[in-house]
Amino acid sequence: MDSDIKYMKLALELAKKGLGKVWPNPMVGCVIVKNNKIIGKGYHKKFGAPHAEINALKNCKKSSAGATMYVTLEPCCHFGKTPPCTDAIIKAGIKKVVAAAKDPTSKVGGKGFGILKKAGIEVETNICKSEAEKLNAPFFKFAKTKKPWVIVKWAQSKDGFLARSDKKRWITNAKSRKDVHSLRKKVQAILVGINTILKDDPMLTARPNIVKQPLRVVLDSQLKIPANCNLLKTAKKSPVCIFTTVDKTKIKQKGVQIIKVGKYKGEINLKAVLAELGKRNVQQLLVEGGEKVITSFLRQKLADEIIIYTSGERLGKKGSVKSSGAMKKVYTRLKKSGRDKKQFCKDVRLTGFTK
Repeated sequence: MDSDIKYMKLALELAKKGLGKVWPNPMVGCVIVKNNKIIGKGYHKKFGAPHAEINALKNCKKSSAGATMYVTLEPCCHFGKTPPCTDAIIKAGIKKVVAAAKDPTSKVGGKGFGILKKAGIEVETNICKSEAEKLNAPFFKFAKTKKPWVIVKWAQSKDGFLARSDKKRWITNAKSRKDVHSLRKKVQAILVGINTILKDDPMLTARPNIVKQPLRVVLDSQLKIPANCNLLKTAKKSPVCIFTTVDKTKIKQKGVQIIKVGKYKGEINLKAVLAELGKRNVQQLLVEGGEKVITSFLRQKLADEIIIYTSGERLGKKGSVKSSGAMKKVYTRLKKSGRDKKQFCKDVRLTGFTK
């Protein structure tokens, strides 16, 4: 069992190399062991490219016949962008497959294990299961609910301000902001409220430029978005999706989609927004603000993950817009747990799951 955990943890580390490159597929790593020695390693490198199991088999320095395969997710058993991994595993003569987690999708969902067992291959599951499910938490949630994994992110000063009243634009330092752009590259959509558009006129892009930018989402109940704002001016290159509660006749522009949804307690129905984004294959959604939008997601318990950047600076009279009670409560909890903390010079990033 100890050796099983050791090899599976190595497979999990390999899987992480696919972060931000394999969507909508999960990150998967694979290690092949024979006579207590690793003979092959691989991971899923890119969507549409060979899966981890195939890369590990190709990497084998000697025959894989009679070997044990450690893989972080149940091998696929259907034709998609690539042929079934189960066929390749059987053909390679693998004796045993140890998998961390069962694939939650209807296309696989235990069928891969069944095919391997029928071929006489021993199958063991649930080794490092919680780690594997945490690694691909957005994939597992989307497969089960068809709704995106919601990451709520905000930046604040040491004394809890979310914005500045002086001429300076930023609260956090350049290293923190660079980290935010890395985060944006990993999601399929970024969401803000109309007040953020009116006040800051952001681009909401991941920089430096990537091949495919995240969908830019705005909550704008009364369609107040200015025609000359940065989002609409760049919509042809990077699409924009606006959710509103009024008739969608005001804006007709290429790259801009307007979706009318119902209300919840007088505001845009956030559950309806998440359902619509799920239909558009958004697996991970980054909620960036402002205070009202973030607080709504927190109070309605719609956030799956929280990321807070806190600068080392106290703004005092130079600050404007304080974090809400709900935001303070979450910050205090994350600060006390101290589980996932990273320093960027004087800035501190706290990360945590809500469940």
